[in-house]
Amino acid sequence: MEAAAAEAVETLSVSDPDAAQSSNPNPNPTHQLSPEQKFQIVRSVGEECIQEDELLNLLTKKPEPVCYDGFEPSGRMHIAQGVMKTINVNKLTSAGCRVKIWIADWFAKLNNKMGGDLKKIETVGRYLIEIWKAVGMDLEGGKVEFLWSSKEINARADEYWPLVLDIAQKNNLKRIIRCSQIMGRSEHEELTAAQIFYPCMQCADIFFLKRAVKKYGCMIATVVAIKVADICQLGMDQRKVNVLAREYCDDIKRKNKPIILSHHMLPGLQQGQEKMSKSDPSSSIFMEDEEAEVNVKIKKAYCPPKIVEGNPCLEYVKYLVLPWFNEFTVERNADNGGNKTFKSFEELAADYESGELHPGDLKPALSKSLNKILEPVREHFRKDSNAKELLKRVKAYRVTK
Repeated sequence: MEAAAAEAVETLSVSDPDAAQSSNPNPNPTHQLSPEQKFQIVRSVGEECIQEDELLNLLTKKPEPVCYDGFEPSGRMHIAQGVMKTINVNKLTSAGCRVKIWIADWFAKLNNKMGGDLKKIETVGRYLIEIWKAVGMDLEGGKVEFLWSSKEINARADEYWPLVLDIAQKNNLKRIIRCSQIMGRSEHEELTAAQIFYPCMQCADIFFLKRAVKKYGCMIATVVAIKVADICQLGMDQRKVNVLAREYCDDIKRKNKPIILSHHMLPGLQQGQEKMSKSDPSSSIFMEDEEAEVNVKIKKAYCPPKIVEGNPCLEYVKYLVLPWFNEFTVERNADNGGNKTFKSFEELAADYESGELHPGDLKPALSKSLNKILEPVREHFRKDSNAKELLKRVKAYRVTK
């Protein structure tokens, strides 16, 4: 069973270089997967899972669990948000999950992104969706749904705001401030009143996501709302508010708590950068960067010889290239060991740590792989007039923190 499950996870990636143009790693029909195989696939998305037994139980009993994710439209999309999210979403949908992506426009305003200008924030949100479509997020069959927070909240304001107020009432200020990391803030910096409100709203989102389902009884159809945020699938930086949601379940005596599946945070390209920053272009590869820009950024990236820990170039291979292609090929002349294809990160790390693989050979191979992934996005923004106009406007905006 474990071998079959591992194989199911492995085949989710794009193994044919030509297939990278479509990037739709969903070869396994969901009905062929056992609950254990689904668990292996879904669990592989997260660096941490709270709790694994709950996740297996959910996948055993519910054929289409719903995963909640969300993002602030705050500027150009970097490769972690574009490629890594696509990999994760496609894994989830291949295991039968439905993914609801919350376009947090009001939240971006609360956090002063794009200077709090909602029109600019909406433009950025539309641009981000264009990128996910171009890079190959599995959007067929309605398995992935984009929801604008402003529209959803306004449509059911009588449900949303009492929920937010109840969460606020059941938590003290210190507990809410501890969640400030979700906004890219420190709990020690001076926060606006809007930023204090933000965690209460994000916690409410998890319980607010509903869908209308028709139930039939005595030949009469009744529409009922079913709460469906089964899994919170966000980054490790969102962990504290997801834990807050589980604690709120204790407060309201809710038995089924949202499962937290937190993915790894890719570091910035420079030494000591824990994550990519949109305000620092040298720390990030953006999804529409030209080939030459990618090459220069990787060439200048921190990549100390024989050091694996904290090496961003190796992390990009581990979390982007290997999941995408199922392999990583380094091309070098015979004097330097000749060409070599790595099938696992462990094999790659061993060669790098021993000195068998040098940064001078690793970096060009990484640039080549990343450019293969990004080329369909660049092509889309060159040829699609709507996408081209969105990118032009987003590039002109000043990123605000």
